[in-house]
This record gives sequence, structure tokens and C-alpha cells, in this order.
Amino acid sequence: MIRRYWNINLKEMLETGVHFGHATRKWNPKMAPYISAKRKGIHITNLTRTARFLSEACDLVFDAASRRKQFLIVGTKNKAADPVARAAIRARCHYVNKKWLGGLLTNWSTTEMRLQKFRDLRMEQKTGGINRLPKGDAARLKRQLFHLQTYLGGIKYMTGLPDIVIIVDQQEEYMALQECITLGIPTICLIDTNCDPDLTDISIPANDDAIASIRLILNKLVFAICEGRSSYIRNP
Repeated sequence: MIRRYWNINLKEMLETGVHFGHATRKWNPKMAPYISAKRKGIHITNLTRTARFLSEACDLVFDAASRRKQFLIVGTKNKAADPVARAAIRARCHYVNKKWLGGLLTNWSTTEMRLQKFRDLRMEQKTGGINRLPKGDAARLKRQLFHLQTYLGGIKYMTGLPDIVIIVDQQEEYMALQECITLGIPTICLIDTNCDPDLTDISIPANDDAIASIRLILNKLVFAICEGRSSYIRNP
């Protein structure tokens, strides 16, 4: 895999707080190689290592996107939800930014049925079919459509399992991570100082609680994905 330049700037990472970890009492000892210091009871992430692993992740997603691979971005906590949706839409990726439904990947046949139901209801709504039903039936279907839109809206165009999953918070999205491990789907994870770097294929040591930090890391990754897609268009 060719190494490329992704304009990963240490000053920019400092300004967005990428280096701030969790309280020292909450750390995972496996994160020791990624920590450079302690400051006022907080672990400080080594940004040189963050830049290195982020660059490797960008190379990986560029290469995958240039081969038309499919991505799923997962981040369901409040601070991650909006950056995840914006990044995924920009790069034409699938995403989950609300609750992760257990078995979303490992029980894909059930997910496919839910997605088909979602598509059918959307079509019914678009053609006005729901509004022609009795009030009680229409209200029930609208509630069902709202529920499906909330939890499956980001994957409504997904037709199969993703090739790579990008996870914003390893601990928050542990169920999603475990499903990827079970299925052998490669993962890229933002890992804070309380995480286990051994559970993911590429770990990006970074603050997974600050919106600015999450946005910066995702922006670098989706830029690489967009560049990879453009590369495929230029060289099909």
C-alpha cells in the first residue's frame, strides 16, 4: 500500500484537544505506549503516534475506496451523532448515529427484512398511500416509519455487510465492535486512554469525547475516502 500525505497537523490536533485523555484512574494499561504524559490527573496522548496511525488509516481507506469498498461509520453518543452523520453523508458512507440495534450485522438477514419494510413504508408515504388509510392504521405506520428512520436511516441504501467499519468510541460501541470481530470485518477505532487497542485493526489514539476532536479525525478519514473514490472514477 502506497503511503500518501494527508496534511495531518500536530498544531491543529492540539487546538482541537485530540491529546486530552481520561482521568489517570480510568486508564487501560494497554494504552501506555500511546500516552506521553500526565497533567492535572489527566493522561495526555502522544500526538506523534496519533498522527502516524491516522495517516495509516487514511492510506487504508483511500485504497479501499479506490476499489469501491463500502464503509460504515458508527458513533451513537450525543457528541458523536452529528459529526458522524455529516462525515458519512459527505463521503457517501453508511452510518449509525443513534442506538446500535443488536445483531445489525451478525443477524443481517433480519436487518435486510427491516430495511425492506423501511423502503416499502417510505414508498407508501411518498405516494400518499399511508394518508389514505384509516386514521388509526395511518398513525401506527407513521410511528413505525419514524422508528425505522431513526435507527436505520443511515443504512437505508446498504445492500450487504460493510467492508470496513469506522468506530468513534470503542467502549460506547462495544456491541458493534464485537459484531465486527465475529464477522471478521476490519475496524478503525478512535481509542481514548480507557480503551483496549488490541480489539481493533487500526487504533487511532484520540480524545473521543470532544466534538472538535471527533470532527477532525473523521474529516481526515472521509477526505481520504473521497479521494479514493475520485481515484476510481479517474482510473476505473
